[in-house]
Amino acid sequence: MIKKKLIKNAIKVDKFLINYLKKQKKTLLVKPMKYGVISGGKKIRSTIIFDFGKIFKISEKKLINICAAVECIHSYSLIHDDLPCMDNDKIRRGKPSAHIKFGESTAVLAGNSLLTMAFEILSSPTLKISEKIKINLIKKLSECSGHLGIAGGQYLDLSYEKKKISKNKIIEMEIKKTGKLFSFCCAAPAIIKKKNAKEIKFFENIGSDIGLLFQIADDLIDFKGSSKIAGKKTGKDQKKGKATLISLLGYMNAIKYCDIIISKTNKNLKKYGSNSKYIKETLNYILHREK
Repeated sequence: MIKKKLIKNAIKVDKFLINYLKKQKKTLLVKPMKYGVISGGKKIRSTIIFDFGKIFKISEKKLINICAAVECIHSYSLIHDDLPCMDNDKIRRGKPSAHIKFGESTAVLAGNSLLTMAFEILSSPTLKISEKIKINLIKKLSECSGHLGIAGGQYLDLSYEKKKISKNKIIEMEIKKTGKLFSFCCAAPAIIKKKNAKEIKFFENIGSDIGLLFQIADDLIDFKGSSKIAGKKTGKDQKKGKATLISLLGYMNAIKYCDIIISKTNKNLKKYGSNSKYIKETLNYILHREK
């Protein structure tokens, strides 16, 4: 059921992105951009946006631009993350990483182009919401992408290698690196519905927890997963001396920590009744996935 939902959502977002790129003037960067963003990814972040949209009864048509923008940001971060100067990963989603396929300079420029295209998509007339809400969404997504979010988290991730790092600092790093974009995914429907700052913050905090869950689950795959199934090389974190909650707490305790996050999130969303049932399903998938 959940896998079918993910595939269905991924097809919708990929279709939007393909059509969006078709309408733009074609350049030599379009091919590596498409390779990076439309390349068999799970699009879990888009599913999270759709799931939280159901809480507020927002149509998928209204959310599709936001999903596409988020996937552009996520893909830009992966392209840059795979570079030799970062994590030096040669395989991504079962295929050669962008810099292996197209060269390092092209990969950097394709990643930069996806980053900026995300904000083009959010400011597009096809997103039928007020200009004020668009500005709020753009501001939030900008904060999640730069030094306060993904970029800042990646910097900490690299700087913590082969060092003894505390639990709180690892959590802070993983929330920046992964949790911030999930916090945007969870809060975006609330922003569209013009909820107050307190309620938006409530959903941002839930998103940070979901992002932390996702990162720990990703680290669990690296620790014990199959490279063939995962579509990327596993066992890298230990070799590089990465600071993860698994390296600090141990494999079983990391799983227990994930269970606590899921229990806490389900409890927080209980007040939204049956509208939150889709999120529970997605959370269980995040923890138990193999790739």
